[in-house]
Amino acid sequence: MTVKQLALPELVEACARLGVPAVGLWREPVAAYGLEATAKLVRDAGLTVTSLCRGGFFTTADSLDDNRAAIDEAAALGTDALVLVSGGLPPGSRDLVAARERIADALAVLAPYAGERGVRLAIEPLHPMYASDRCIVSTLSQAMDLAERFPASQVGVVVDTYHIWWDDRAPAEVARAGAQGRIHSFQLADWVTPLPAGVLTGRGQLGDGAVDMREWRERVEATGWTGYIEVELFNDGLWARDGVEVLAETAERFAGEVF
Repeated sequence: MTVKQLALPELVEACARLGVPAVGLWREPVAAYGLEATAKLVRDAGLTVTSLCRGGFFTTADSLDDNRAAIDEAAALGTDALVLVSGGLPPGSRDLVAARERIADALAVLAPYAGERGVRLAIEPLHPMYASDRCIVSTLSQAMDLAERFPASQVGVVVDTYHIWWDDRAPAEVARAGAQGRIHSFQLADWVTPLPAGVLTGRGQLGDGAVDMREWRERVEATGWTGYIEVELFNDGLWARDGVEVLAETAERFAGEVF
């Protein structure tokens, strides 16, 4: 998504040429290019698929069928992590507790299905500003409370700096998740202000904002994390630029700001 202006073949070629060893994919471009074709494209380039985004949105009537399809797609792409953005309040509701229980009910159905296919469900908490319409899970603590109802091999969490950097409880929750083997995805994006009107496309390039990327990397690695670290930037300014240039810049920032 950081370089969504690149078609999948362009993305894969640029990653391979720049030494980026892995890529997180989104379902929409995968569907447009073809699931089997995407799997072959990435595999032939020697890249690893770190995660598939996204499942979730459990407030819709057909969410279970769509999430089963997402799990199958993740398995076909060779990734063991499906990122879940859980959805906001159901239409006409103001009941936060009931909305989160609805997520738990969905996970009870989907977790065994995912486990049978070697896919782990990764609950992503989103910043509270998204709670009403996009994601009722706003903190890592809330995500862990849901995940702990299920085996760690089936359900865990996403640690995304953009969404949780502000939360003084997050460091302890990272340790909690890591101790249980529930960190299934680790993503970086910076927080820059003022936020754009669209909000969704305000994620900053690494080093441009308020988040200490190196500290977060050290915090997650202290739990024993040895997996890939994703950079996920929704940014209109970056999308308007040459995608290969943005990818190279992101790799350079990653090396300088994270390590």
